[in-house]
Amino acid sequence: MFEELKPHLVELRKCLFISICSIVIMFFVCFSFNEYILDILKSPVEAVLPEVSKQITFVELQEPLFTAMKVSFFTAFIISLPIIFWQFWKFVSPGLYDNEKKLVIPFVSFASIMFILGALFCYFIVIPLAFKFLIDFGVKTQDFKPLISIGLYVGFFTKLIIAFGLAFEMPVITFFFAKLGLIDDAFLRKHFRISVLIIFIFSAMMTPPDMISQFLMAVPLCGLYGISILIAKKINPAKVNEDDA
Repeated sequence: MFEELKPHLVELRKCLFISICSIVIMFFVCFSFNEYILDILKSPVEAVLPEVSKQITFVELQEPLFTAMKVSFFTAFIISLPIIFWQFWKFVSPGLYDNEKKLVIPFVSFASIMFILGALFCYFIVIPLAFKFLIDFGVKTQDFKPLISIGLYVGFFTKLIIAFGLAFEMPVITFFFAKLGLIDDAFLRKHFRISVLIIFIFSAMMTPPDMISQFLMAVPLCGLYGISILIAKKINPAKVNEDDA
């Protein structure tokens, strides 16, 4: 059995090596621009902070350095996504038919675009609304003075961006599974209710503890689930008797 798995393990190691090398190379490139990148990341919270609390602070000596490294790694990961998706496709392509292997460019492009769309939706819509609500609640309701730690903020920010980026990959995952014959449109319709429940639980776990950001993630995901049903129906439609049942 090990001899049979050995070629797959070698290919997996090669794909992982190329992906990691891409991230490492882009990390050093991004680290030289970390101040500019950090300004972009700070922009949403600075826009909603009161004038007396515009300055973001750090509480540990190593926090600025670690934050710069975290920001550089995060940006390097985003930039390397096409290569990562490409390597993933190369790993699974031996199990596909020749006509399916030709879908590598659409798959890589669509997966990268959907992740970027999710990240942009989070950056321009979710984060400003969620941060404004949370800061206004503390300042106007509790009369607190916001003191934002850059390390905690960047960790919170990147978690949201990655969560939305991965969540928007739902149609891509559906396309892949439908191509493999693992799911069809009848399966997705049958599990619609439980899927909506899972979506809302996932949204509650990945967003701040406020209803606004949770709904801003859950509602688009429900829409993407509907799009996924249409994709599955196009790629791997259910049999007529099974669909009727």
